[in-house]
Amino acid sequence: MVFHDRRDAGRQLAERLVHLRDEDPVVVGLPRGGVPVACEVARVLDAPLDVIVVRKLGVPYQPELAFGAIGEDDVRLINDGVVAYAQLTGADMAAVERREREELARRTQRLRRTHPRIPLAGRTVVIVDDGIATGATARAACQVARAHGAQRVVLAVPVAPRDTLAILKDEADEVVCLELPTWFDAVGSWYRRFGQVSDAEVTELLRRAAEAAREPLKDAEDDPPPRDEDVLVRAGEVELAGHLTIPENPSGMVVFAHGSGSSRHSPRNRYVAEVLNRSGLATLLFDLLTPDEEIYRARVFDIELLSRRLVDVTGWLTRQDDVTGLRIGYFGASTGAAAALRAAADPRVEIAAVVSRGGRPDLTGPALASVRAPTLLIVGGDDLAVLELNRLAAEAMSCETVLTVVPGATHLFAEPGALEKVAELARDWLVNQLAPAPDDSSMT
Repeated sequence: MVFHDRRDAGRQLAERLVHLRDEDPVVVGLPRGGVPVACEVARVLDAPLDVIVVRKLGVPYQPELAFGAIGEDDVRLINDGVVAYAQLTGADMAAVERREREELARRTQRLRRTHPRIPLAGRTVVIVDDGIATGATARAACQVARAHGAQRVVLAVPVAPRDTLAILKDEADEVVCLELPTWFDAVGSWYRRFGQVSDAEVTELLRRAAEAAREPLKDAEDDPPPRDEDVLVRAGEVELAGHLTIPENPSGMVVFAHGSGSSRHSPRNRYVAEVLNRSGLATLLFDLLTPDEEIYRARVFDIELLSRRLVDVTGWLTRQDDVTGLRIGYFGASTGAAAALRAAADPRVEIAAVVSRGGRPDLTGPALASVRAPTLLIVGGDDLAVLELNRLAAEAMSCETVLTVVPGATHLFAEPGALEKVAELARDWLVNQLAPAPDDSSMT
């Protein structure tokens, strides 16, 4: 595979990374050439774009061959094998490092003056370059990300030699590469257009990405909804952050319950919510856990706690003037689907419909048999274990239950067209189930 240019490589690379959308990632490019690639990845993942500044330490008589690399925060790596092969002296190495440190400081100062660093602590960090040769800069970037507290590091590149990538698998939690040639010449030989990228271009790409992130997600042809705002909802002893969208003349309300490791910012749920909004349904996406609680893995699977909070949030919704009289449905994903089903069985709330995306109904417990709301179970055809759990659940449920399989889809529905199919199925089910009941007084 030969890429047309860096943007083309970025678009193709992004297709292999869509499974990261629910992890709320930060995409970082390696200046300069990696930033145009990273920009395309960030756009597809709907993620913020940043940079990690690193500099290759090249052999004096063969600059493309790196004997090491340096990065922000005094990260320094030396490849002893290359040093021995190139017969470099201490003086040779010191001269190269001194020159590259000056360049590192200059670039860092220029970029950070216009683009403050995005915090990486606790986040999934996707490190992107236009290709890898020796792997020195990629290793340095991984270490910089770790130094800033990245919870998970994913290294993603269009092309790299097979042997180099095998070594880098020890540096990152996940490595994604489109081309792994056994014989490798130079990164540029895999591109039809591989011109130099300037600092000005890097700065402009960062500026555009930051501006795009500040724009609200909306269909340019649609009028903005009358209510589209962040909210804080009291649930027991805590306040939970959410986002409420109510289009004009809504026909129903859908509350989202996200899966483990996700949040109200989940790009998948936000996409589905936008489809529902365009069909006249109001939506509420909210965090089931507070930031302090999210660090405890057991809380993610505490279905009793999550369902109790979902009930509390539903009660809050029914007291909102804009929602009065609307039928309410739940859209749950993964473990969030278990919480939605359990909440739907709670007699304190009246739920008109439930949609489960890749759900875990087995975690609902005995309450599963008490669910009264019509329920649509959507499962990927290749998500075999979860598919079997949903088949068993459909047999155990006493309410109207439909199990729909999306062929070729896995658990996160990351395959092309899979998430779109989920949104269509959810839209049709919820629009039908949440439609206002006919007024008997008007019938003759």
